[in-house]
Amino acid sequence: MHWGWRMERRSIEPVPAGERHGHPRSLFTLWFAANMQITSAVTGAVTVVSGLSPLWGLVAIVLGNVIGSVPMALHAAQGPKLGIPQMIQSRAQFGVYGAVFPLILVVLMYLGYNASGDVLGGQAVAQITGLPIDLTILVYAALSALIALVGYRLIHRFGWIASAVSVITFVYLSFRLFTGHDIGALLAESTLDWPKFLLALSIVVSWQLTFGPYVADTSRYLPESTSTRATFWWTYGGTALGAAWAMSFGALAYAVAGKAFKGHEVAYIVGLGPAALLIPLLLAIAIGKFTVNVLNIYGGYMTVATTITAARPTRELSTVARTVCIVAFAAVGGIVAVLGRGEFLGNFLLFLHFLLYFLTPWSAINLVDFYLVRKADYDLAAMYDPNGHYGRWSVPALVAYVLGIAVQLPFAEFTGPLIPGADLSWLLGLAVPGLLYWLLLRNRPRAVPGPR
Repeated sequence: MHWGWRMERRSIEPVPAGERHGHPRSLFTLWFAANMQITSAVTGAVTVVSGLSPLWGLVAIVLGNVIGSVPMALHAAQGPKLGIPQMIQSRAQFGVYGAVFPLILVVLMYLGYNASGDVLGGQAVAQITGLPIDLTILVYAALSALIALVGYRLIHRFGWIASAVSVITFVYLSFRLFTGHDIGALLAESTLDWPKFLLALSIVVSWQLTFGPYVADTSRYLPESTSTRATFWWTYGGTALGAAWAMSFGALAYAVAGKAFKGHEVAYIVGLGPAALLIPLLLAIAIGKFTVNVLNIYGGYMTVATTITAARPTRELSTVARTVCIVAFAAVGGIVAVLGRGEFLGNFLLFLHFLLYFLTPWSAINLVDFYLVRKADYDLAAMYDPNGHYGRWSVPALVAYVLGIAVQLPFAEFTGPLIPGADLSWLLGLAVPGLLYWLLLRNRPRAVPGPR
């Protein structure tokens, strides 16, 4: 097997037809690996931390992934059709300058997820090596940056390996959890608390929705003729199955362990196995977390580049500029991880809430534009030109985006007057800006496709 150690040449520019390759089934293993890891387990634990019973926590996890994976996987089809990174395509909705607003939030998202990954991966490496955790966090960040620097092919190859490792690991850990504890007794508590259920559901949905900015980055090298349906289902299957399994494991682990899990996630999970398997389990956790950590840096550098090049329009980055972006992004993520690791679980919950309110309207506008307004008919050259068809600013998109954020606040968990403690914001965050954008743009003429 060719492992793709040759450094990727492309950055934010369109991928030429002659360089397109692959099959959409690679998206299954990549997104399965990206979800079948310890941060997903921590997210599942959060559903029980919020006060929901384990049984209804599992229901929220399955339902949330079934729902949230739909818009996430719909973004995947944009990669083969356009051959460009996800956030470059946002310029068609918001304008070359207007897209900077959601871009900045996406940069923060990538940094936050990268930092959380560095914390958990660093915990595993620290237990393997005995080195100080702050050092292992930075080492883990550096290794992630190396894979991101090599690029697309190696990321997909590593995703295949990580999927296999994750399946073996979670099958074993799930077996140990079920045979070592009375899970049936845990699930016997079936009282449904609607506000807590809706809060847990929103947490799980937000997990999948926040993958929206990633997805086309990982599918843009597929041939343009790739079936939209195939791209959707391979992505959907990988992300929904991987997340549902890992989150369910995390929810049950927290329900069993309580305080022994919170703040010591890695130690508790590897402690499910015998001492002889300590090192292999720690390695498996580090490898499992590695895939999505690399994706955070890979997508993060392209988003930073997309933001910067709005001011100085260009279609591509030099190898030096690409390297600097990747190394700098990974370094900042590592520093944030070191500084914020003390209150990891609480910080992570707040972070998920923050992202949900700002990224859901972006996802709705982006998908409505691609599938209903322009129907995948874009002028790619204009996305790199402030004087082109899409202009500097798109007032309709920005209005829909701001209203999409504002309409969520009365229904958010921390202020909700209608169902106290519940979080229904993501429903309105999808529906309102998407519908408003469609009403404002539905009769506009589509761009005449320009040169690719």
